[in-house]
Amino acid sequence: MGTFFRINLDRARTPVGLDDAFAGALPSACWLVCGGPSLTDLPIDEISRSAVPVMTVNLAGSGLLRPNFWTSYDPTCRFLKSIYLDAGITKFVHARRATDLVPETTLKVADCPNLYFFDSEPGRNYGNFFDRSSDRILDWSDSLLQAIDILYRLGFRTLYLAGTDMRVRPSREQIERAATRDVHFDLNVGLEQFLKDCEAAGLPAEELDRLPQGRQYHFAETKPIRSAALTDRHYDRVAQQLRLARRTFSSHGLSIVSVTPGSRLNDYFEYRPAVDILQETRIRFGDPMSESTLGRYHTRGPRLPKGVGPMRDVGPYRPPRSKSHRRPAEAHEPIPIGAAPVQQSNDLAGCLSDAAANVRIVPREVG
Repeated sequence: MGTFFRINLDRARTPVGLDDAFAGALPSACWLVCGGPSLTDLPIDEISRSAVPVMTVNLAGSGLLRPNFWTSYDPTCRFLKSIYLDAGITKFVHARRATDLVPETTLKVADCPNLYFFDSEPGRNYGNFFDRSSDRILDWSDSLLQAIDILYRLGFRTLYLAGTDMRVRPSREQIERAATRDVHFDLNVGLEQFLKDCEAAGLPAEELDRLPQGRQYHFAETKPIRSAALTDRHYDRVAQQLRLARRTFSSHGLSIVSVTPGSRLNDYFEYRPAVDILQETRIRFGDPMSESTLGRYHTRGPRLPKGVGPMRDVGPYRPPRSKSHRRPAEAHEPIPIGAAPVQQSNDLAGCLSDAAANVRIVPREVG
């Protein structure tokens, strides 16, 4: 049936052919934006105005940008009405959410515009992370992994990961209180071990929760430190899964680039500052904010890059067959574009006409 489909409220499914819809001659690129606190430190306005589309997950990007694509993993009630009802955002959610209520409305998710459903598949391994023989999306209980598989199905081959801190840090006040008990936070060890060390030193989680919380997301949301430690452990698991899938990404032509300073992923994937990526994409895909329109309606002919030589649209090569292997029907097959026609006269009529053309009639003498 295909990967993506619409669902009516009577549960009938309508397939929608979106697989590879965004593939092009150049590897199509997409910003993949998550909700880490570092997102507010990135050039968000330039990212949103670039010629590269944006996908956000869950609550990521809220208050900062409007995405082109969006996906979620958790229950519908945790997300925003404006995402579901914005017809300009292409949305991808699991089929099990079809009859959920859209927050603050009496509408079902299946009623929403420009929204597509998919079924999921949890039983994959690293070698078949992208299983094109399946019409289901990867399900490893994480929205970032889900988003990567969706974007690959859509035809994107370069992903720029922004806001993917993949860490939860304690606040400055929590770190200072722990230091009074000779407990020190190690970024590489993680929040869960920090919390265990604090409790072993007589500093319980409840006391840490009474202190100001650090920025856990770029939007207004926080968790108690025990829940935050579980989230940090989840981030570490996902980072390791992405590390172990690198060979599959490479063999399938997917390039993942982090633009998030301090991300856990930067130990395993290429990191480049967002300003460098923006400059590169302006060159590759154009700059919507500075391209000149003056005189365009008077332009005649193509506008090729400087130094490009002549271009010809030719057909694919078709090697000629030997005469002994030719089929009679091949005399009627179309000649590929750009190939010179070859005249054949290997049928019986052609042979007789050629022979007749070479016969010389000699008058007979009467004696």
